[in-house]
Amino acid sequence: MAGDVEEVASWLRDAEAIVILTGAGISTESGIPDFRGPQGVWTKNPAAEKTATLQYYLSDPEVRKQSWQNRINSPGYWSAEPNAGHRALAELEKKASLHTLVTQNVDRLHHAAGTSPEKIIEIHGNVHQVKCLTCDWRDEMEVALERVKAGEDDPDCPECGGILKSATISFGENLVPEDLQRAQTAAASSDVFLAIGTSLTVYPAAGLPEVALGRGARLVVMNAQETPFDQIADAVFRDQLGDVLPELIEKI
Repeated sequence: MAGDVEEVASWLRDAEAIVILTGAGISTESGIPDFRGPQGVWTKNPAAEKTATLQYYLSDPEVRKQSWQNRINSPGYWSAEPNAGHRALAELEKKASLHTLVTQNVDRLHHAAGTSPEKIIEIHGNVHQVKCLTCDWRDEMEVALERVKAGEDDPDCPECGGILKSATISFGENLVPEDLQRAQTAAASSDVFLAIGTSLTVYPAAGLPEVALGRGARLVVMNAQETPFDQIADAVFRDQLGDVLPELIEKI
């Protein structure tokens, strides 16, 4: 069914536990391209998906070298600012009972917008840190990027010599079990679940609405393209997120 802003605002106003799942669609208005949309990074260049697939990243030094160049040449991730949609969700926390915000995004824009860090679960990690795939070493991404800028095309771990990668969850890499469990527990406790800017096709994150629905929560889908959950959602919005989210939060 189509979305009614007034009605959804009333659900949020009365909710005891709101849980949100956000995907790439909320960050496109900040200049960060999505992956699977009509103009998505992988839609236009399927080969680029290799750099986000752990099997290829581990086995092929050329894929790693390309990945480091992509990080150097992707200024959007480092300079992007939160947009009206991110800021509206930060405002929601002040006006209603936001329990948890689960994001599939790795850009940290929800943090920058002011949502409380303890309420955010970065289910796919974040691009602003670098990690070793062998030991527990981790640091800010800029530390590794400076080495690449200085001439290293595939920097290794300063602790153990292992392979370094952004602190994101690649295809073929397990999610952090504690993060997934926390997200599923939050979804099970929600009475309103908002799926915002996500295609709801990448599991296990896409399974969170199922958990919420199974516990009787209302589901609101806000995404430019159709999702597999549209037919069973209580409300569906196709509007620009930077327009509809501020309008929605204002009416709470």
